[in-house]
Amino acid sequence: MAYTGIDDSSAFFQCTLYTGNGSNRSITNTGHSDLQPDLTWLKARSESEYNFLYDVVRGATKGVSSDLTAAEATYNDGLTAFGSDGFSLGTSNGINRNGTTYVSWNWKAGTSVSGNTTGSGSAKAYTGSVSTTAGFSIIRYLGNGTDGHTIPHHLGAAPRWIFTKRLDSSTAGDWTVLHMGMSSGASDFLELNAVGAKQTNIARWRNTAPSSTVFTIASNATVNADDSPYIAYCFAEKQGFSKFGSYTGNGNANGTFIYTGFKPAMVIFKQTSGGNHWYMFDNKRNPFNPKNIMLKADTNGAESTDLQVDFLSNGIKYVTNDHNNSNGQTYVYMAFAENPFVTSTGIPATAR
Repeated sequence: MAYTGIDDSSAFFQCTLYTGNGSNRSITNTGHSDLQPDLTWLKARSESEYNFLYDVVRGATKGVSSDLTAAEATYNDGLTAFGSDGFSLGTSNGINRNGTTYVSWNWKAGTSVSGNTTGSGSAKAYTGSVSTTAGFSIIRYLGNGTDGHTIPHHLGAAPRWIFTKRLDSSTAGDWTVLHMGMSSGASDFLELNAVGAKQTNIARWRNTAPSSTVFTIASNATVNADDSPYIAYCFAEKQGFSKFGSYTGNGNANGTFIYTGFKPAMVIFKQTSGGNHWYMFDNKRNPFNPKNIMLKADTNGAESTDLQVDFLSNGIKYVTNDHNNSNGQTYVYMAFAENPFVTSTGIPATAR
């Protein structure tokens, strides 16, 4: 059996940098493969601006922010279209201010799905886009207000990381995160828009681990208000391409090593045993080790230099004893590949 089914990670994930010009324009993803994104996450680097997420299921111009509880909004001057190798932008300062530097993280799904939800309560319609190869799906569903509502994710494997957002409300608009690396699994949840530690409460994920076909939600309004729309981004691990795990910090500059099985292109870290930010690193803003240029999913702040990690050919190595490597503290991570550790033809990755 081949080590990985994805030799070219850029066919399913790419990080792209650009500088705003204040005019309508197109941004091209320039990896080994053309990438028509189905989810694009945009963040200003040199200015304080919100994190903006756009996807093909909700439609271009429909934005939500990972650092806000705000409902979905229509931005006619935001991301205006998805193209065959990138996306088009309007004149919004949030994503295209003249002279401001930006980063975009882009994921490919690509196959349309639709149907009705299952489980307890009334069935509701859903639509989505999925790549079983990359282990990624985008599902827009309607809540039914009933414990045990099950939502098809179409991945064919149990997702280990899901984050979902109510689209029509800011009062119940926290982002709810499932990460199966947390100690109590689906009894635990995090909030993408907040720095808080994990919370243990079955009112979000109903203490029910996702199966290979569905994820299960309880009746809490942040995930399942009757007839309210939600968006869910679902990720299953794929060897050589993605990894969603946990680790314990050692408080040492010779820090914790995290084996991923690939050279990372992007990693997100979050402390679960205490309050700390969602830290985001990638291989384009910081091409060489150590990676010390970070952004935060839970705040609108500009990028800063603080933490230091190395991206290796087969994983991640902390080279600092602070923040996401404090002694005895627990953390989760979400990682996507630049290259698999070994391709299906036996070609190894090399560290920078």
